[in-house]
Amino acid sequence: MSTHLLLTTCYLPPVSYFHCIQQNALPVLIEKYDNFQKQTYRSRTRIATANGIQELIVPIQHSKKERSPMSEKRISYEFDWQRLHWLSLQAAYRNSAYFEYYEDDFAQFYNRKFDFLFDFNIAQLELLLKSLKLKRELSFTEEYFKSVPDALDFRDRIHPKKESLLLNPKPYYQVFEEKNGFYPDLSIVDLLFSQGPQSKNYF
Repeated sequence: MSTHLLLTTCYLPPVSYFHCIQQNALPVLIEKYDNFQKQTYRSRTRIATANGIQELIVPIQHSKKERSPMSEKRISYEFDWQRLHWLSLQAAYRNSAYFEYYEDDFAQFYNRKFDFLFDFNIAQLELLLKSLKLKRELSFTEEYFKSVPDALDFRDRIHPKKESLLLNPKPYYQVFEEKNGFYPDLSIVDLLFSQGPQSKNYF
């Protein structure tokens, strides 16, 4: 019997990440020591804009090590990606019903510099769980194991290049839906800025 739900951290995680949390009433165990993988949700998110889906990617400092754990990955500030991401979020969601309600909470992530990607993602996750009123205890792995028999392991299941866990996603209002159609399983902020406190009922 599973005792924990095992997940990676993600940058503004997709809706499916929180669907997984809502559907499995288990304490959440966050993987801290797996090798960082490029082209995953660990450092990227997807939002809906007037021109379609836009990916926002947090730049990572290059490491001398060929492989290094997620906990050691430092964010790069060689260019002002924070300003770019915040402007993109404002352009995409300024006209959504609840953007102004949550704006100050999320602005902090683009005004403050975090050293490590892991800490940046965890701070966002804690805010998002609070905003969604999902009460879950968070704990963190102390070393990496490929197999964790007593955990419900979703570390590799929520991935931008794999089939979404939302097999029959319910449409909800999106700002540019009339122009572009409905995009499922975007960043959770797409749902949150549209549905506000009712977002929890979506899962």
